[in-house]
Amino acid sequence: MQLMNCAKRIILVLLFSIILVKAIAQHSTPDTIKAITVDKIDFDGKLTEPVWLTAPSVNNFTQRELDFGKPATEQTQVAVVYNNLALYVGVWCYQKRETIVAKFMQRDFDFDTEDNFEVIISPFNDKRNGYLFVINPNGARADALVSGQESSNIDWNGVWDAKTSVTDEGWFAEIRIPFNSLQFKKATIHNWAINFERNIRLKNEQALWQGWSRDYELENIAQAGTLTGLENIGYAKRFELKPYGLAGFEKREGDKTIYPGKAGADLNVNITPTLKLNLTANTDFAQVEADRIAVNLSRFNLFYPEKREFFLEGYQNYQFNIGGSNEVFYTRKIGIENFERVSIIAGGRLFGKIGRNNIGLLNLQTASTGSIPTTNNTVARYKRDIGAQSYIGGILTSKNSSIISNQIAGVDGAFATSKFLRNKNLVISGSLSKSFDKNKNSNNAYAWNFFIDYPNDQIDNFIGIRSIQQDFNPELGFLERKNFDNLRWFFRFTPRWFTKYGIRKMYFRPWGFELYRTHTTGELESFSNETRPLGFFTKSGERFEYNFIQQFDRLDKAFNLTDVIKIPKGKYWMYRQEIQAGTFQGRRFWIDLEYAWGGFYTGRITVLESSLGLNVNKHLNFKTDYILNKVRLPEGNVTTHEFAEYINYAFNPRFNIATFVQWNSLDDLLLGNFRLHWIPNIGSDLYVVYNRGYENLKHFSFMRPQTSAGAAKLVWRFTF
Repeated sequence: MQLMNCAKRIILVLLFSIILVKAIAQHSTPDTIKAITVDKIDFDGKLTEPVWLTAPSVNNFTQRELDFGKPATEQTQVAVVYNNLALYVGVWCYQKRETIVAKFMQRDFDFDTEDNFEVIISPFNDKRNGYLFVINPNGARADALVSGQESSNIDWNGVWDAKTSVTDEGWFAEIRIPFNSLQFKKATIHNWAINFERNIRLKNEQALWQGWSRDYELENIAQAGTLTGLENIGYAKRFELKPYGLAGFEKREGDKTIYPGKAGADLNVNITPTLKLNLTANTDFAQVEADRIAVNLSRFNLFYPEKREFFLEGYQNYQFNIGGSNEVFYTRKIGIENFERVSIIAGGRLFGKIGRNNIGLLNLQTASTGSIPTTNNTVARYKRDIGAQSYIGGILTSKNSSIISNQIAGVDGAFATSKFLRNKNLVISGSLSKSFDKNKNSNNAYAWNFFIDYPNDQIDNFIGIRSIQQDFNPELGFLERKNFDNLRWFFRFTPRWFTKYGIRKMYFRPWGFELYRTHTTGELESFSNETRPLGFFTKSGERFEYNFIQQFDRLDKAFNLTDVIKIPKGKYWMYRQEIQAGTFQGRRFWIDLEYAWGGFYTGRITVLESSLGLNVNKHLNFKTDYILNKVRLPEGNVTTHEFAEYINYAFNPRFNIATFVQWNSLDDLLLGNFRLHWIPNIGSDLYVVYNRGYENLKHFSFMRPQTSAGAAKLVWRFTF
């Protein structure tokens, strides 16, 4: 009851602070771009065909950064044409050749650190779901699926292509997006939401065609312009077949080498222009990038994002978040059991839109492995669009085998708008879910979550309350912890002060706290608060922060910090200070540092985190991460090291080699991952992957890894 009363008071303070803010909408004319038809395009990135010279274009780009509201300092021009198979976007980015910053060439490059051009398209024109396409002057490509104002999945890889050229006048591009890579309503005439953004890193300039308010990101499709002129388009090819073949080896020390071979396929069927069916058989994920195994000095579970392609497209149709990283459906629970890889025999997904209805259905059968029986995994998710950006929905999940029967039922909804107080963002959201386990108590098996978020540029204010009860058990989901009630309140203030001294904006955080109490007893379990009295970003791209961190943790039983050191049960207040600083990552060499010191349970801790990047040229890039933890306790001293080295060599935008080496001293692991990726045709892929692992470094011998495995996998795309 006290928690609810406190939440009510905080909500009143939040609403009062919102009312104090005023702003003016940012939209310009023309806000419509018309696409025209074309028979043939010489797809070379040079924009020399007559159609590009006559096609309607827009060039009214306005700065969000650095000089808000002023015209872009460099001319940018965009035109759109199409034929019966694809949409083409032509881009003219004028600037001096020597001022272009383009360090990467590989797929999914780090586009936040260099010159780029971004296109966001919402074929549904529902102001909430869309596709983001990003290119740089080297022809590197990145993309994301967008859902809602702040949610996007950058691990999605769409089927599209881009070609670029660079001259003394600037850089130019053609982007080709096949219609069968998108989902859109069946109609004779189409009007889609579209927007463009250009980033010029040498100036740290960001310019948008529409919606350049600092309160919005490009992903806020509600602020986009309109693409017209599309008529009589459709899926000329409704089926996409992606068979694969794999050959490899696996070796564990002391065991014989095995040579697995495997074949399977995915079939994608566009049942309607807005509804897609994915069918899979003998699914394999050998090509997936290796996870970075982080040093974990807490007593809670770590969350690792999904990277497997099969689960990424349409991911927003299955999401049901219950606060933080807690999810009712976490796709990585399928194909992994008790830290063991489990094969997926077959299954399918159906996802998309029917009118204002968003549908996500999934059913996958996993194979038996050792003591783990074959298991059926089912998810049904529904969301109904309400108004411009709001929704109501529900979810059902089920996991069934000979030893388990677990189901989750949940309902949720959100009111979202970008027009609060004329042009501010506001989100109010809530959810309720319950788990059901065969032969288990389900009376104390609820999870609920409610929050109000005001995510805007100068003021970002979030408050939320949630509870995950003791018996809530999402077998297909992820929980960081359970049996708690939680209050969260984060407040950030970023005024544009001292700009004449080179400061882009200040970054204050008066408070950002989380309070947990044990649900069954009501006793305070843990508390954390971070206060940032000083923080800023410079116009040249540097950053600085100074933070105070206050923490409390109640341990009802000892937990193992290491194999030999235990933190005894008790109540612990801990106080820490932290300094963060970083240089502009658009430079050839950059560095990012964090240093923290203070209390840690019965003793003290010192933490150093560092990242260094070296961009030799557009082909070769290095990134090194290192984290040092020095813990001094009466129970014993602990020093941990976490090291990660990323090396990438891109021969061209379709062929790159990546090497990833990581060392985790706490878990006594040294792992290496080599990954060759060649794209012979857009949508088809060849992967060569090699992994090598050492698990007992006291007896390290490079020639005797505890585990080693390699695989070559070819995936070929057919459309018909």
